Amino acid sequence: MSGRSWTNPTALNCVRVDSVVACLATAAKVAGILPTFGAFNGMDQCCIMVNLSGLNPPQREAASILAGPLLVLAGAGTGKTRVITYRMANLIAHGIRPDRILSVTFTNKAAKEMKERTIQLIGRQFKQRPVVSTFHAYCVRVLREDIDCLGYPKKFAIYDRNDQESAARTALRDIRLGDGAMKPSDLINRISRWKMHGIQDHEASSNTETDFDLIAAMGYKRYQKQLRACGAVDFDDLLLLTVKLFQEFPAVLQRHQSKFDHVQIDEYQDTNGVQFQLIEALVKPHRNLCVVGDDDQSIYGWRGADVEHIINFAGHFPGARVVRLENNYRCTDKILEAANRLVKHNKQRHDKTLIPNKKFGSPIRIHVFDDETAEAENVVSEIAYLTSELGVKAKQVAILFRTNEQPRVFEQEFRRQQVPYLLVGGQSFYDRREIRDLLAYLKTIDQPRDEVSLLRIINTPARGIGATTTEKVIQMAVKKGCSFWDILPEASAAGAIPAKALKAMSEFRSLLQRYAAAMHETPQHLAEICRRLVSEINYEAEIIKQYKEEAQQETRKTVLEEFINSIGQYVERTEDPSLSGFLETTALMDREDEADRDQKQDKDAVRLMTLHSAKGLEFPRVYLVGMEEGFLPHKRSIDADSEKDIAEERRLAYVGVTRAMDHLTLTRAKSRMKWGKRRETVPSRFLFEMQLEPGEALPEEHISREDDGLGAPLPPGSGQSPLVPRPALRPIQQKAPAAPNEFEAPPF
Repeated sequence: MSGRSWTNPTALNCVRVDSVVACLATAAKVAGILPTFGAFNGMDQCCIMVNLSGLNPPQREAASILAGPLLVLAGAGTGKTRVITYRMANLIAHGIRPDRILSVTFTNKAAKEMKERTIQLIGRQFKQRPVVSTFHAYCVRVLREDIDCLGYPKKFAIYDRNDQESAARTALRDIRLGDGAMKPSDLINRISRWKMHGIQDHEASSNTETDFDLIAAMGYKRYQKQLRACGAVDFDDLLLLTVKLFQEFPAVLQRHQSKFDHVQIDEYQDTNGVQFQLIEALVKPHRNLCVVGDDDQSIYGWRGADVEHIINFAGHFPGARVVRLENNYRCTDKILEAANRLVKHNKQRHDKTLIPNKKFGSPIRIHVFDDETAEAENVVSEIAYLTSELGVKAKQVAILFRTNEQPRVFEQEFRRQQVPYLLVGGQSFYDRREIRDLLAYLKTIDQPRDEVSLLRIINTPARGIGATTTEKVIQMAVKKGCSFWDILPEASAAGAIPAKALKAMSEFRSLLQRYAAAMHETPQHLAEICRRLVSEINYEAEIIKQYKEEAQQETRKTVLEEFINSIGQYVERTEDPSLSGFLETTALMDREDEADRDQKQDKDAVRLMTLHSAKGLEFPRVYLVGMEEGFLPHKRSIDADSEKDIAEERRLAYVGVTRAMDHLTLTRAKSRMKWGKRRETVPSRFLFEMQLEPGEALPEEHISREDDGLGAPLPPGSGQSPLVPRPALRPIQQKAPAAPNEFEAPPF
């Protein structure tokens, strides 16, 4: 079928299709067009019931607009995933072939949820499915088909952060710059910012502002040259190279454009410059683009996200229709009143006000403590009381904070009071040393040109190949412009490799080749083959060498077992498993997936997480701690004195407030320890903004700061009344109140 589409102006409550022909005939009658058609996979009978009556009017309107550019402004807790999945089902009910629909989001969690919900709506009678993917996974699909046009192998490796830093370290060494002058992590961060704005390595020197940038531009060229030589790309390259491919090869772009008639983008407020170029290129022939997002929740500017994309959507795509979802089903009225008051202080935003579905909620509480220790003690004591005396489950409670150093004092207090907790978004499972070692083995087996992975494990566990010998071979390979293995015979003939080391290298290469053959021939046994590899290299001896305590050794062995299990699980759920496929799946795991993996643990424990990690989650009880200038808003934003930066911090506070379903507590400390010296703090401006009456202005004198970033006391006679301290939170040993509502302080 042609893939033409139409708008259903009647916003049908229910669309029933008894056959493909009937579907197309009905649609043609409604829209006044006559599309060409053909049966889905030879099926001449199908029945889809898409019942839109369960949606509220704005949701129903959004799900019924089936053509042209559409912006769905979905406030926090307004059911955006429900709308985007119903809209996909409605497209299919109106005759659009499922696999002609592309829905793109940012996390594997969101993509999985969208897939599951769509299948529930359309059933399983279609052999095709809508393509639901993250941006990076979609780009991998494109590059696996066509990256050879850019001079890369189709079987390219995907470098993670640790691999990137190894490559960056080599790049800095090549330009005669050690770690002391510029850290590899600093170089990677600068390169990432360039790539997110679509700036390639040969263009970076024209986009510099400082001496640091000039050096980084040189490092960028060496870094990118090394990746190309190793047949590797990094995470940002997945997007940048796809856009480059589309720009330089029109036939390739046209082929990928022709695969889809409808494109949907979730979390559109988080798109960066390269993602915007990608979207714009894909939808140019048909302009059937639906984006869903909330400019008030755009909090990833530091990742390159540009809130202007959603604010100026109608300018980028003329004729766009806009639907606002404002009915909130998550938070109580008191919480939403504060959230609405707060976010209205941002000047550049789409006008919208969240409407509560849950009325008569508990008042928001603000508590002020003498210092950070008292803050942690009181908050944890109250949580202990809630869980032990009032039957509240620990996992229903979250403590949200702005910076990574804040949870330390809370962790200490949780341990002291023996309250179970979970620090979400801590060390990734795949960042553990033993997992990185095994992944390096698998990457080297899969892609022998991947020298970053090779050098990590060439002498791990120790096999008699010293660092000096390896360095000599690498230097020869760089001069000749060939790979480590290709230069080996010449290095041996030149006497650069001792006989013992040469024998060890030969045996090591043989081992890699044997396992490459086994994994290629019997991919259904990947887990068992990997288990044999671990045994043959005697990696358990490496664990015993690295960790002296028996308990640590057992923990690390358990981690190894979990890794092998993850390979087995991949094989079970994949129709055509392969080593490359497993490594690709692992590489596309993102931090949000890690946070979700932590969040879904069955452990009944209080969640501690940053505000960025909390986005998309909800909890019955939320403690938003450290509500002070220097924390929220962050010191960097205050020092920048930029309205744009403060606006993003305000959106971050808004996200934190709207994570709370029923109970929200805001806390701050009067003073904090900074570099061994106690400093007084200033209450966050956001506390005042949440309490302002309409028309009341925020006094300019409120903000007073020192170089330490924690602020100074309010000047005498400033006219600004500080927050009136409320009584301390109820400690665990006090008598239980007659009812939970007695916990609450007076409202604002």
